[in-house]
Amino acid sequence: MDSLLSEIGLMFINLFFGLYLLVILLRFLFQLVRADFYNPISQFILKATNPLLMPIRRVVPGIGGVDTSSLLLALAVQMLGALLAILISGGAIDPIKLVIWSVLLILNLFLQIYFFSLIIMVIVSWIAPQSHNPAIILIHQLLAPVTNPIRKMLPDMGGIDISPIFVFFIIMILKKVLLSFMQATYLPLALAMFI
Repeated sequence: MDSLLSEIGLMFINLFFGLYLLVILLRFLFQLVRADFYNPISQFILKATNPLLMPIRRVVPGIGGVDTSSLLLALAVQMLGALLAILISGGAIDPIKLVIWSVLLILNLFLQIYFFSLIIMVIVSWIAPQSHNPAIILIHQLLAPVTNPIRKMLPDMGGIDISPIFVFFIIMILKKVLLSFMQATYLPLALAMFI
C-alpha cells in the first residue's frame, strides 16, 4: 500500500509541477522570441505565472533582454518538485546534486518543447497549412528563430521545407548529450518521471 501511495504521489508531483514548469518555460520562451502578447494563450500564461513571478521580478532584473526571473522561478519550481519526489521515494537529499538535476531537467524540458512543437508544425503543415489557430501562431513564432537560419542555408527544394529534419537531428544530439550528463550525475529513479 505504501508503494502504491508513493507512486500516486510521484504521479501527482510530476503532473502538477511539470505542467506549471511548462507554463513558466513557455512564458520565458515567448518573451525571448517576442511572441504575440495579445494571443489568448499568451494571456493565460501571463495570468498563470504572474502571482509567483511578479515578486521575484521586483528583486531579480532582466539581463540583456532575457527574463532571468522566469528562469529563477522555473529553477525553484523544478527544485521543489524534485525535492518532494525524492522525499516521497525515500531517497537521500544532496543540495548540490538537486540543483544540478533541476538544471538538467529544465534543459530537457526546453528540448521537449521544441521537439513537440516541431511535430505539431509538421502535422499542421500537412493538414491545415493556412491555419490561424492561436496555438499554431505561437508555435510558428517560437520555432522561427530555430528553423529560419537552417532554412536560409538550405537550397531551394521546390516549396518543400526540410529544415525541421535538421532541427530534429540537432535536438536528438542534444538529448543524447543531456542524457549522458543525467547518467553521470546518477539521476534518481524518482526524478526519471520528469524526463
